[in-house]
Amino acid sequence: MFASVVSGAVCGIESRLISVEVDISNGLPGFSMVGYLSSEVKEAQERVRAALHNSGINLEPRKITVNLSPADIRKAGSGFDLPVAVAMLTAYGYIPDEMVREIFFAGELSLNGKLRGIHGILGMVGEAKAAGCHSCIIPEANVREGAVIQGIRVYGARSLSEVVAHLQGKKALTPCVINIEETFQNGRKVHQEDFADIKGQEIVRRAAEIAAAGRHNLLISGPPGTGKSMIARRIPSILPPMTLDESLEVSMIHSVAGILPEEGILCERPFRMPHHTVSAVGLAGGGTVPRPGEISLAHRGVLYLDELPEFQKETLEILRQPLEDREVIITRNSGSYVFPSDFILVASRNPCKCGYYPDRTRCHCSDGEVRRYLRRISRPLLDRIDLHVCARPVTYEDLQGEAEGESSEDIRRRVLQAHEIQTRRYAGCRFRFNGELPAEAVSRYCRTDEKGGKLMQSVFTRKRLTARTYHRVLKVARTIADLEGEEEIQTRHLSEAVCYRPEE
Repeated sequence: MFASVVSGAVCGIESRLISVEVDISNGLPGFSMVGYLSSEVKEAQERVRAALHNSGINLEPRKITVNLSPADIRKAGSGFDLPVAVAMLTAYGYIPDEMVREIFFAGELSLNGKLRGIHGILGMVGEAKAAGCHSCIIPEANVREGAVIQGIRVYGARSLSEVVAHLQGKKALTPCVINIEETFQNGRKVHQEDFADIKGQEIVRRAAEIAAAGRHNLLISGPPGTGKSMIARRIPSILPPMTLDESLEVSMIHSVAGILPEEGILCERPFRMPHHTVSAVGLAGGGTVPRPGEISLAHRGVLYLDELPEFQKETLEILRQPLEDREVIITRNSGSYVFPSDFILVASRNPCKCGYYPDRTRCHCSDGEVRRYLRRISRPLLDRIDLHVCARPVTYEDLQGEAEGESSEDIRRRVLQAHEIQTRRYAGCRFRFNGELPAEAVSRYCRTDEKGGKLMQSVFTRKRLTARTYHRVLKVARTIADLEGEEEIQTRHLSEAVCYRPEE
């Protein structure tokens, strides 16, 4: 007796459909599983055996062989418990074979037959729909996440008994239906943190606006208590809202990581703030079974690294390639996995170990200690950060001033206008924002007049710019011009952009 059902496996952030095949034959009773399996998948035989028994289903002892095909894809996770159990019951004749055709199954079984949620359901259901499956049966804990995919019936079950009763036609499950547009709109929240709360720091606020308008990376230096983290946390409030397509793309990554909200879809741009003790794998992703790291979880949003010099140098160097290519490629024996990483990097640092240099009334670090502290961040990484600004100490007058700073809503309107200009300019191109311009496109879209060319020649020599930093100055100037609605880059735009590059 043979039966087969459809399930899925997560490979990076992509999902692959897996055929769970079960053969029941005469011979010495036993239970074997094959098909390039991880240890937790092999353990499914014990969970399935106990779940069937505790669900009141006692099977005749036979020789049971389970194959998860194709065999060249490594299967990991506990989501194969339910499909293995359903395939076994179909092979034994408890469930009619026609009732499992073109139905996707996934879920972890507890020993008492209850179904538990798993990671990566969103991508699996999407893959099942693309392959022509008409229904999915998954744990109730994942049902809203799965129902985000439109055009396929998604059933949520609490136990193996409910699944069996549904497939036997005794008690049908009710499909979960959600209005994706309504869910997406209702999931958007009003930002509680607003730029109006920031007192002073006009230069840093201006740099944050430019960073948001052109998707540039930003480094804020300054002593403790100057509002570096406050400003960083408010940058998402001036970014344009995510589109539904962006939301689904980001939700897919968070689904694999198992951190999707209850709504089943992420409606706000992510803001990730890993601690400086984060490992290289935690930041970039990876592991035996590659999973997304912080830089992929920040996709389409903001990655904030507070106290940048305190991170391990080897960990920070991992950022180089993702900042250029907007993706992370992790290679394992089982293949290469691509994780998207299109984010705005915002970082902050103190000017020295104690944080108060050059205020010698409070700072007692030697010049050598200051240099060594700042050199923890490599020059190649600093070159990839477009905007460098200093946050000055906040004065008593700043705090007591009655005038509120400009609100996030006002800043966001200008950012949106700049994004619209860039969308029209780069229509049909593989890039969308000034910060993403490749070197070959800079000369086309960031042209300067003769006066601007002389200025940049002087700056290139005086500041000892590299080709990369030279292009980044031009891209920042292009964004400043867009914020003012100017078609051509003016000398004042270049002059401001140059101010955001540190002296070598």
